[in-house]
Amino acid sequence: MRDAVTRWSRFPWVPPAMGKGPYLWTLFLLFFLWKYVYVRPAAMELLCLAATLLVFLPLYFSSFWTRNRARLPFIAAMLVMAALWAPVNHGAGTLVIYAAAMCAGIDDRRAAFATLASVMALALLLAWRWQLPPDFILPALVVGLPVGVAGILETRLRQAREGLLRKQEEVEHMATIAERERISRDLHDLLGHTLSLITLKAELAGKLLERDPAACRREIADIERSARQALGEVRSAVSGYRQTGFKHELAAAHAALQAAGVTLAVQAGELALPAAVENVLALALREAVTNIVRHAGATRCEVGMVLRDGLIVLTVRDDGTLGDAGAIRRGNGLAGMQERVAALGGRLSLRAEKGLKLELSIPFIPFIQEALS
Repeated sequence: MRDAVTRWSRFPWVPPAMGKGPYLWTLFLLFFLWKYVYVRPAAMELLCLAATLLVFLPLYFSSFWTRNRARLPFIAAMLVMAALWAPVNHGAGTLVIYAAAMCAGIDDRRAAFATLASVMALALLLAWRWQLPPDFILPALVVGLPVGVAGILETRLRQAREGLLRKQEEVEHMATIAERERISRDLHDLLGHTLSLITLKAELAGKLLERDPAACRREIADIERSARQALGEVRSAVSGYRQTGFKHELAAAHAALQAAGVTLAVQAGELALPAAVENVLALALREAVTNIVRHAGATRCEVGMVLRDGLIVLTVRDDGTLGDAGAIRRGNGLAGMQERVAALGGRLSLRAEKGLKLELSIPFIPFIQEALS
């Protein structure tokens, strides 16, 4: 009861999510007071009526802040007041309606319906014990029972909506995380490759500065062009619309490997690739070439792409000195590559074969090719 008084002294009196409805529901008390429209109450009855209202209102509003077992004392209090008033005021059946409505605060459906059935049974018992006329029990049954059932079902629906909202928030949160990871992978692939190329060309330009100024200027122009291209690709990646063509990536790989003194041999057939598959293959080629330029110490690189047994197979092989595949397996670039390939149902392997050999295979269905080409 102390909590009820404390709650009564505060605002708001009901949870904000419930709106103004609980305030309007107090109008049901008019049925309880209807008797005194045509019957003047005695002084004692008037005093008891005022005391009842002073007890009812704090209990009623406080009940909205309780759930499950904590709701039971409020239901019991309503039934006790109904029992005390029933012999002298048949409008006390209204208090049974409030008790039935409070059953919606019990989360377990079976327990809620069992409590509602108990409330109705006690109302019938009161009517039988005091031989009350129908104007007591009919409002309790005709109004209280549907109100209780509707309240219990509405509570279940509200809980389902809240659960759905939580799931939606979780999905949005996971989508945000996935998008951040995508941007992180793409930026790593884009900047890693381009910055490696710029570094190599800057070193070459420094060596050519005094020996061949014209060649130095060409290298500096290439550096500027590569930087501008990288800026455009980063902007596209952040906005989420980047699509990298495989032929374009082959040309970029040739330029990067040539600057590093690595010969490139290409054996790639003409295939009309779906955009998603081509994007993954292009990014995989970029990451592989970046690793060769940075780590391999190779003099030759071979790139092959064929259609084999319903799979598009991309291989990138070098003759470098880095013979341990595990030495670079933990890099962010390879991890991002693995995730992209797995998302398309493909497989990626990295083996040591007189250098390193990267092999990537992605399922390829002809009718999808025709639809998307």
